[in-house]
Amino acid sequence: MLSIIIPILNESETIEETIGAVIENLSGEIKTEVILVDGGSTDGTIEKIEAILSNRKGPKKSFSICLLHSPKGRARQMNLGAKNAKFEVLYFLHADSLPPNNFDKYILKEVESGNLAGCFRMRFDSTHWWLRLAGWLTQFNWKISRGGDQSQFITKSLFEEVGGFDESYIIYEDNILISELYKRNKFVVIPHSLTTSARRYREHGVWRLQYHFWRIHLKRRLGADAWELYEYYSRHISNKNLNRLHKKPQKF
Repeated sequence: MLSIIIPILNESETIEETIGAVIENLSGEIKTEVILVDGGSTDGTIEKIEAILSNRKGPKKSFSICLLHSPKGRARQMNLGAKNAKFEVLYFLHADSLPPNNFDKYILKEVESGNLAGCFRMRFDSTHWWLRLAGWLTQFNWKISRGGDQSQFITKSLFEEVGGFDESYIIYEDNILISELYKRNKFVVIPHSLTTSARRYREHGVWRLQYHFWRIHLKRRLGADAWELYEYYSRHISNKNLNRLHKKPQKF
């Protein structure tokens, strides 16, 4: 049994494709729930989700879908989804990433084998050589090759043991959790690939965005705290967010 948790914020352009891909790629052999956790969308995302929910004629497969509302912040949203999950195995999926066929079976097989946390390999929906190389590198079980776009499965008991996602991190929350799992030597890479959107690279330029991501990783390794990482991200990648904050984010 599997709880799929998808944090969303203004994903009207992708949410229908994501939900459709999740449903179609389920094996149909495992009881599953899909938990969508909205952080305050204002672009019509909620209306599209409500239309999907109201138009369902009945379960095609053994799964259910629900929508929760949360304060903005992906870590908060994912923690809320985990808190409300019915099942022991959690699967965190970004709204612009599409899981491989039978992904639920692959996840449960790993858990049954004693691998309590891990991710899939990843490929971008782009032919750019660097992004193809970056995707190819995700086959290796190296912490440096990890990121939230690859999705994350973890048992609820282990998730609670590591403290869930650190809500003081507005960005980089996936990497903080992954680092904790690598410290415990509890991480596996499933040899199947999901597809994630390269939209941010198309928007900002591959080399410009990659440079700033490298800077963020370096700043973290040199001891930068959650606010410093977010401030850098907001200044160089997403200026609109920083202007809405007037103080450092607090831990919750």
